[in-house]
Amino acid sequence: MTRSEFVDLFGGVFEHSPFIAERAFDHGRIVAPLEAGPVHEALCAEFRSTTHDERLGVLLAHPDLAGKLAIAGELTAQSKSEQAGAGLDRLSEEEHARFTDLNTHYVREFGFPFIIAVKGLTKDDILAAFEVRIANNQATEFQTACAEVEKIAGFRIASILAES
Repeated sequence: MTRSEFVDLFGGVFEHSPFIAERAFDHGRIVAPLEAGPVHEALCAEFRSTTHDERLGVLLAHPDLAGKLAIAGELTAQSKSEQAGAGLDRLSEEEHARFTDLNTHYVREFGFPFIIAVKGLTKDDILAAFEVRIANNQATEFQTACAEVEKIAGFRIASILAES
């Protein structure tokens, strides 16, 4: 697989951050045959080796859960599918207002959107996690958000390879 083919396939795994896939390929972290576990570990190792500001940029590339982009229909296909799977596309007005309030408070507190790997979770699970994590300190929440980004990447890689 060429670099271009690899980046085309996996460049969106870390939300709007193809540089992770580019660097993993360039640093020789990608080996054939492509399997979910090794590809995930290679991309996560590259993500972990980035600067704090680059990781923050990846966090900032993620949309708010049930936020403005979802309402406007501007989520990536992967984010739209993930949020829909958790029922975030079917919130009542009251639930949507709660998500909006939590998103606003969270971003004000931490400087990046609340990120959670929603696969297998319900909207109630997500709200409960929101309530707990909003009490974290900055360093803990940054680490938690980065770990959730890695989980999301794992789900996306598995999906991509299952479809290939």
